[in-house]
Amino acid sequence: MDRIYNFSAGPSMLPVEVLKKASKEMLNYNNTGMSVMEMSHRSKVYGEIIKETESRFRKMMGIPDNYKILFLQGGATLQFSMVPMNLLTKSGMADYVITGNFSKKAYEEATKYGKINIAGSTKNENFSRIPTQKELNLDINADYLHLCTNNTIYGTTWKYIPKTGSVPIVADMSSCILSEPVDVSKYGLIYAGAQKNMGPAGLTVVIIREDLAGKTLPGTPVMLDYSIQIKNESMYNTPPTYGIYILKLVLEWLEDLGGLEGMKEINKNKANLLYSYLEESKLFKSTVSKDDRSMMNVTFITGDADLDSKFAKEAESKGFANVKGHRAVGGMRASIYNAMPTEGVEALVEFMKEFEMKNR
Repeated sequence: MDRIYNFSAGPSMLPVEVLKKASKEMLNYNNTGMSVMEMSHRSKVYGEIIKETESRFRKMMGIPDNYKILFLQGGATLQFSMVPMNLLTKSGMADYVITGNFSKKAYEEATKYGKINIAGSTKNENFSRIPTQKELNLDINADYLHLCTNNTIYGTTWKYIPKTGSVPIVADMSSCILSEPVDVSKYGLIYAGAQKNMGPAGLTVVIIREDLAGKTLPGTPVMLDYSIQIKNESMYNTPPTYGIYILKLVLEWLEDLGGLEGMKEINKNKANLLYSYLEESKLFKSTVSKDDRSMMNVTFITGDADLDSKFAKEAESKGFANVKGHRAVGGMRASIYNAMPTEGVEALVEFMKEFEMKNR
């Protein structure tokens, strides 16, 4: 069977070039006679892999020297606890902006550890847009402001960085990291699960400004202490070794495309193809504000739940997998992360046009 176009929100597609190289090196990495999956994380060979991955990642994102990169486990969801355990240590207060499912879960988890203020939310508008700066109710005494920069389920994204004064911003970038350039210096901490743009599920990357580590709430488990992970260079215990290796290959692939500037142009083109069709379509329509549309997750509906279901079923049969919307919102969603080729989006649009002709 030929490969299909997988529009899954995660785990998502990986670049074919990466999969081919990993396949080639599966049984014998660099003449070691073993797979990366079989290596000791303390070995010299694997040490070179993780160091190269960190170096490429730092260069790719332009990460300043006063930030540390951590390769952890537990997904972004574990960071919902790890962030407040490490950062909610001065005033014991933090601001959270709720723009979707995952920012809501992060907020709920943080309430276990301190006084958490909802600094903004568009829940009453079904999370169809991002709050403006004027709508944010920020506390100058907050230990940090938390936001989710791209909302996988609802298809919105932050197009601006909130002005917070000296309050550090903590950003969940799970579904948009490595999709375009980011000014890391504007954030205190960035975290992201790998399974959308970086590699297989199981790896979580954290970028943290050094001065934010070193203080934790009483009772914080040693594994959840950023300073311990920094001191041990992500190897307090066995890290997700294969996921880190795949990230290295993904970074090499991105470099060949022109880095994040090159990737951004490709992603903009893909998103514009789909959004342009949604603008002209008489059947399909976008579900989010035009100003806040995501490049990564495009959500849309017909307005008829039965027709939505019919579309998703027919799309699956034609090789367009996982276009059914999240159960919380229904409709459809096309996740067009970095690895989704332009041809995949073009083919989806053609199928949508055919479906519209038959069902309008």
